[in-house]
Amino acid sequence: MEIYKHEKSRAWFDRAVKVIPSGVYGHLGPAEGNFIPVTQWPLLGDRAQGAYFWDVDGNRYIDYMCAYGPNVLGYNDPDVDAAAAAQMKIGNCVTSPSYKMVELAELMVDTVKSADWAFFAKNGGDTTTAAVMCARAHTRKKKIVFVSGFYHGVAPWTQKIDYPGVAPGDVENNIYIPWNDAAAFERVIAEQGDDIAAFISTPYMHGNYLDNSLPAEGYWKKIRELCTKHGIVLIIDDVRCGFRLSLAGSDAFYGFEADLICFCKAIANGWNVSALCGKEEFKSAMSSLSYTGSYWMSAVPFAAGIANINKMRALDLPKILREKALKVTGGLKAAAANNGFDLVVTGEPALFYLRVANDDSLFLHQEWVAEMVSRGIFITGHHNHFICYAMSDEDFSLTFEIADEAFKVMAGRHPEIFG
Repeated sequence: MEIYKHEKSRAWFDRAVKVIPSGVYGHLGPAEGNFIPVTQWPLLGDRAQGAYFWDVDGNRYIDYMCAYGPNVLGYNDPDVDAAAAAQMKIGNCVTSPSYKMVELAELMVDTVKSADWAFFAKNGGDTTTAAVMCARAHTRKKKIVFVSGFYHGVAPWTQKIDYPGVAPGDVENNIYIPWNDAAAFERVIAEQGDDIAAFISTPYMHGNYLDNSLPAEGYWKKIRELCTKHGIVLIIDDVRCGFRLSLAGSDAFYGFEADLICFCKAIANGWNVSALCGKEEFKSAMSSLSYTGSYWMSAVPFAAGIANINKMRALDLPKILREKALKVTGGLKAAAANNGFDLVVTGEPALFYLRVANDDSLFLHQEWVAEMVSRGIFITGHHNHFICYAMSDEDFSLTFEIADEAFKVMAGRHPEIFG
């Protein structure tokens, strides 16, 4: 396979660092994205279509990150983009919000099992912050229980006391317990239950840099019982998993109901909208918040969201994504085994996490990831992956062919493992 080069990408990045902090920041940048070595990664993109994106050097990638989640049907899906374009001709960000906001809210309530209402914003972090504020307003309590290894956005309250820019007061009401440990939650309630406003968690543990972990049998039933008994608001951060496991919400997928549930990535196939949904009893508290944004009521993403959700419902998309993902992970594991590697796959299939387990570090895995990326398969070394509807069996066959070549390169490079 051709090894990609990135001269134009590097030139654009050199321009970027002069005018943008870090050049490309966050998990899309080379540092937080673990682009090791940087020379084997694209830094700036040019265009996207279906299951692919192209970098500024013209290299094409089968994109198993799907823009880190928003691409659920395929880039530039014609039905979603047609709805967005039609709305753009009428109006987008206007003084009086479009009735499309109402239609999308009605559709969310009709789709998400635990939703009696929907409140819209732009980013997943907007909704997790709104959920915590709503829980505190409702309960008039301040402490929040987190699961260790969480990621709920980048607002100061979601970070740690030793992180740059975070003051002790930002996190002084945070309590941390292990994943899948309902007994730990029960102990925390016994110690501080009179001041716990909410328990917030993703539906399963899909943290970075570690194998993903599904909920233990009976875990969510017990958490739900404890929250109900002690008046604690149960918040599910479904920003990453939402609509990929079940269109009714990942809480429904695991057999319980959240009080508040946060959505973002898969709502509108890349058009920027997020939503906090909740039970009727929390509507008054949500209404009391001083919380909004300049573009939160933009109509175009609402129209895109309506088209996207309706198309996902017509397709029964979660079933399709699971089937496609099992093909991908099965083929990757076979390519690894054929070359003497142990590729561990964890998490839900539609959001699979990969780890080459032949050593105790992530370095061997990251090396394989770089070989994949430099041949046109965009995966990452520290994050779960995503499947979109546009991915085809031909894409999967090419993925397995490149994976086999990448593992062969690795085997030849590491005689200490295969000598």
